[in-house]
Amino acid sequence: MGRPDIQSVIPGPGLHLVRIDSQLYVKHDGVFSGLGSDVSLDMLLSMPLRELRESLQRVWPNDATLDGAIEAPIQSQEVWAAGVTYQRSREARAEEAVDADPYDRVYAAIRPELFFKATPNRVRGPGQKVAIRADSTWDVPEPELAVVCNSSGEVVGYTIGNDVSSRSIEGENPLYLPQAKVYDGCCSLGPAIALAWEFDPADKTIALEIRRAGAVLFQSETRTSAMRRSVAELIEYLYRHQQFKSGCILLTGTGIVPPREFTLQPDDEVVIRIEGIGVLHNEVERLE
Repeated sequence: MGRPDIQSVIPGPGLHLVRIDSQLYVKHDGVFSGLGSDVSLDMLLSMPLRELRESLQRVWPNDATLDGAIEAPIQSQEVWAAGVTYQRSREARAEEAVDADPYDRVYAAIRPELFFKATPNRVRGPGQKVAIRADSTWDVPEPELAVVCNSSGEVVGYTIGNDVSSRSIEGENPLYLPQAKVYDGCCSLGPAIALAWEFDPADKTIALEIRRAGAVLFQSETRTSAMRRSVAELIEYLYRHQQFKSGCILLTGTGIVPPREFTLQPDDEVVIRIEGIGVLHNEVERLE
């Protein structure tokens, strides 16, 4: 799989923050402007939202020449995730589990399910390979709206997340969740951050396509409006009694789950699209 074409995976309209060869760029309606080598994502996400917004608005359009690889929009941030936020996810988790009761109860509970997903070194960017475990027999991608938050818990923007998961490991015992979810290559993010003051995540289409040997093996879509919990609610619980000095990234759950007979295989291609954010494309490899 070659390097993704920048113009083809990030929509022309809108305001996006993009990381290319460790440098940050602002894309405004198709024009890319470099932020300079002294500006980092950690720096931006440590700012209050108003200050961050003003600093990006001061960027002079320079129509930067782009010649590099798009990278995951992450630096030192932790990636967390919410579970069972869509009815389809509730049904799928109940199907795989020895006991469906915990998933039924958390779907309706006041407190959401939140879990740690990945450190930056476990995250893959556009065009890189995501991984499935050698000790798992049933693996799926989970396409999700990812929320990028600053150190104060304010929403800076949104990107696409793929929460690759072992359904066989988690289904055996809910206490195996960390092993089903956290390992090298367990998550991908990208291709850009759609900045919150110009992007509304309400009722956006999330589409998943899985290709094998060039043929489409599975495709489906959902909408963010089907999510049971609000973004604000999930962030409020995540930021209770813990700090993220350089912000964090929160995956908000999946509403698309392939059928029971499907499992990812090495060299499969996973393509996730979210309206207004772009396209995240990754091949699959099996860890040894």
